[in-house]
Amino acid sequence: MNVVDIISKKRDGGVLSAEEIDFFVKGYTDGTIADYQASALLMAVCINGMTEEETSSLTLCIRDSGDTVDLSGIEGIKVDKHSTGGVGDKTTLVVAPIVAACGVRVAKMSGRGLGHTGGTLDKLESIKGFSTVMERERFVKTVNTTGLSVIGQSGNLAPADKKLYALRDVTGTINSIPLIASSIMGKKLASGADRIVLDVKTGNGAFMSNLSDASALAEAMVNIGKAAGKPTVALITDMESPLGRAVGNSLEVAEAIETLKGRGEERFLTLCLSLAAEMLCAAKKGSTEECLSMARDAVESGRALTAFRVMVIAQGGDPCQVDDTSLLPKACIVHPFVAEKSGYITEQRALSYGKAACELGAGRKRKEDGVDHSAGVYINKKLGEWVEKGDVIAQLHTSDADLLSRAEAYIAEGTKISEEKPILPPVIICKVNEQGVSSWTN
Repeated sequence: MNVVDIISKKRDGGVLSAEEIDFFVKGYTDGTIADYQASALLMAVCINGMTEEETSSLTLCIRDSGDTVDLSGIEGIKVDKHSTGGVGDKTTLVVAPIVAACGVRVAKMSGRGLGHTGGTLDKLESIKGFSTVMERERFVKTVNTTGLSVIGQSGNLAPADKKLYALRDVTGTINSIPLIASSIMGKKLASGADRIVLDVKTGNGAFMSNLSDASALAEAMVNIGKAAGKPTVALITDMESPLGRAVGNSLEVAEAIETLKGRGEERFLTLCLSLAAEMLCAAKKGSTEECLSMARDAVESGRALTAFRVMVIAQGGDPCQVDDTSLLPKACIVHPFVAEKSGYITEQRALSYGKAACELGAGRKRKEDGVDHSAGVYINKKLGEWVEKGDVIAQLHTSDADLLSRAEAYIAEGTKISEEKPILPPVIICKVNEQGVSSWTN
């Protein structure tokens, strides 16, 4: 088999066989296929696309390129949740404890943030002493004992994806639905869950800015899950404005804890309950409506907060910071962004607020950068709310005053005020499963 023939075939619109895709993935992973040859094939895929069968084959090759996680030692049906990334997206910190409190064990492997998109591990590491590194055997034991654990990916998980993603990042081949879908699902399938729930964001702060592309990505991933024997469901959710009020690591942890205490921002709580219900439904705990009721009760009873606290203790974190969120890392500088006129907030662009938080030190511009756990943006006035001239719309948290001007410029760019009250988009736009696209109501 010859890689040049494979490149030429895809360049001319041909369909690659499973054997050709396997030859390419193995060859690029072990270094026998050069970067320039892989770049050529990736560009051909971007231009000509892939069939469902090709995309599934690529995903399975990515899954099998390294270690796979065996979760068979964990009792019950294992359900994984994955978000395609957004601004202020701290849903795992709320959803996982809700699901665990309802009797479904959650073994979650998460990642770090890059750019305007935050990472679950960075958020959890805001808690003093919290460790996201754990041996596999201890991970399984912890989940069986406490019902919940969130750690970083370890070992040689999907090495083909790491190489392919790095190459796509520098060759203009990121925006390809087959390549995105296979990248996400290759890692998810290697992580060992029995079923998968996806939160596919759409809007200016999401990877997929328009609904059409988000729907296509969701359908592609659901089809991959079906082909791999891992039932998958996706909720397509709004990311035009930041999720909740906090953007930044310790700020988001505090908001997640307040949400678990029953004091969460309404739209954020709605999304968390909906995702938790889908996970519970996937674990065969009941109908969607019954699972939604279970999720609400887990919050209202305090059981979800207890599950989060137990996880923090099990992973070396300080439970006092759960009991009193004022003990979490705090920035030495808190700068107000005020309204220049009265009116309704008609635009609050997620991307702008995410860039501001990153500028303040909450995110990474390069993978090797560190983060300031105390930095970020707290939104006092949300999209659709009325403000008077001089009201504080947002607070900018940082440890470096020199970072304020650029961050404030991003907030100003992303905030609009007018006299007409806006109509807010639904939090959950639709649901995609093996039966197709449907509405999601609660």
